[in-house]
Amino acid sequence: MRIKHILFLLLPAVVFGIWSFTKAETETDLDSNQSSKEVKDSTSSKIEKHEIEWISIEEAMKRHAEEPRYWIMDLYTDWCGWCKRMDATTFKDSIITAEIKENFYAVKFNAEAKRDITVDGKTYKFVPNGRRGYHELAAQILDGKLSYPSFAYFNNKGQKMQVIPGFKTREQLHPILDYIGNGIYQNTRWEDYMKSYKSPYPAPEPVEKKPTPKQP
Repeated sequence: MRIKHILFLLLPAVVFGIWSFTKAETETDLDSNQSSKEVKDSTSSKIEKHEIEWISIEEAMKRHAEEPRYWIMDLYTDWCGWCKRMDATTFKDSIITAEIKENFYAVKFNAEAKRDITVDGKTYKFVPNGRRGYHELAAQILDGKLSYPSFAYFNNKGQKMQVIPGFKTREQLHPILDYIGNGIYQNTRWEDYMKSYKSPYPAPEPVEKKPTPKQP
């Protein structure tokens, strides 16, 4: 059976306003060539209760053919420090992991992966460019805007909905996951949703303003 649900690659993104409070943040360091190992480790080892099961695009396609779900795709690189930081903080939060496990396939995709990936009969390859390079599939999903981390969201029909770049705290990511994963976007505008959204996290402590010292 041919898997055709990745038609999202040919469909325009549906912009529903989440972009307004997101900002791309990139860079720092790491080393290269461990993406496939990370995904392999996450799928082969026992997944803990509060741990996201990150899978490859190929595995997500197989699962989606049997049980369609929403996707969250984390496009990262091995040198991206903000990607690493998000893995160590936001994606360790128990509320975030529960939300993702409930409603999404969680896909990790190294945007500089060297392996070929075939989608619906078309093979996408790594393209050497400067000191690093990029994967053709990542460039297509991100519409050529190679900023990391970036998160691509797909509906349960396999259509790309939105790409949101930049590091996200748990407080920033939770409403996005809730809005998309629970289908609220289908009949509610983002602005209206945020007016009634109640965060599951405690409000930050107010910062005490120190009095300005008087000039002598």
